[in-house]
Amino acid sequence: MTTDGSGDRGAVGGTESGTQSAERVSFTDVRVDEEAVEAAVETLRSGRYVKGPRVETFESAFADATGVDHARAVSSGSAALALALRAVGVGEGDEVFLPGHTFFASAASVLDAGATPVFVDIDPETYTIDPDDLRAAVEASDAPAAVMPVHLYGQMADMHAVGAVADEYDLRVVEDAAQAHGADRDGLSVGDRGDAACFSFYPTKNLTVAGEGGMVVADDGAVADRVARLRDHGRDESGAHVVAALNHRMSEVSAAVGHAELDRLESITAGRRAAALAYDDGLADVDAVRTPVAAAGARHVYHLYVVRVPDRAAFRATLDDCGVDTAVHYETPAHRQPALPDGVGGRDLPETAAAVDEIVSLPMHADLSEAEVDRVCDAVREHYA
Repeated sequence: MTTDGSGDRGAVGGTESGTQSAERVSFTDVRVDEEAVEAAVETLRSGRYVKGPRVETFESAFADATGVDHARAVSSGSAALALALRAVGVGEGDEVFLPGHTFFASAASVLDAGATPVFVDIDPETYTIDPDDLRAAVEASDAPAAVMPVHLYGQMADMHAVGAVADEYDLRVVEDAAQAHGADRDGLSVGDRGDAACFSFYPTKNLTVAGEGGMVVADDGAVADRVARLRDHGRDESGAHVVAALNHRMSEVSAAVGHAELDRLESITAGRRAAALAYDDGLADVDAVRTPVAAAGARHVYHLYVVRVPDRAAFRATLDDCGVDTAVHYETPAHRQPALPDGVGGRDLPETAAAVDEIVSLPMHADLSEAEVDRVCDAVREHYA
């Protein structure tokens, strides 16, 4: 079946929602290995389910893996964004710049902080924030406070260029890395250039905790400490509630699974990159299909493999008939969502508007076989024959 791709929904436990034939090429394949299962069982038998050593161990390992000084585990990628913004000082009256082409959680986290999202256009090749349009938006702003570059589909934004704008206008930088575990670009890894970077461990992400989960990483210990307070009802080390906040803690079971899966991240990334290369080769002679572009100097980790086609509805119908699942990430851009307050999202974003009418996500996961990629490519060729 096909899916609209909203929030990667429907892809939990190894299948998409609804009935799925064994002969179909699944959009994704969600699973953890036996070590993660054993870690979860051991944690359940321990009787320690929250605020324990497994969260701390996962945080330490994740910080080491991403090359930052501090990591704080939270309940979801959305929580990571919301808490990171507050931790770097974003609040009422501030404007935060982010791409219009992103999942709505990016914008919702800005609103949750009491700030106003200002949407920026994208680079049409990488689908990440356009530094030139970012500069134009900041120059027109009365209250520029922060920028949230989104490392979409598994590719980092141009953080050298984004960082230059941030430095010039004294903007805080919160990286949305929900889809970019292990990505790098031009000598920078996720988190290198930001005040904080935020990851999601939703089941379809490149790294999962077999449920909901997220992580905030930062080199600044003060930012990490604020996130730790904000995730735990605003409590400080003495137990006093020094700020009004809710519970956004990660469970011990989730942390145990995440730590075990972290050891597999490089092999997961290698599998995704191999599948992407096979797609690139298999679709190279199909002129109507624009395959993803990895920027020079970038390590794309392919959370999604997104193509552009001139006839999306017909294209998806053909692939569905051929037994290939597809999705769209995202058909309605964030700056056109009805949840936005009046007066927000009014900037013209022509590259975003063009992309959302043409993008299609093809099946992508670490265990996608060569035969499955061939089936997808054959279906594409059948459509354009």
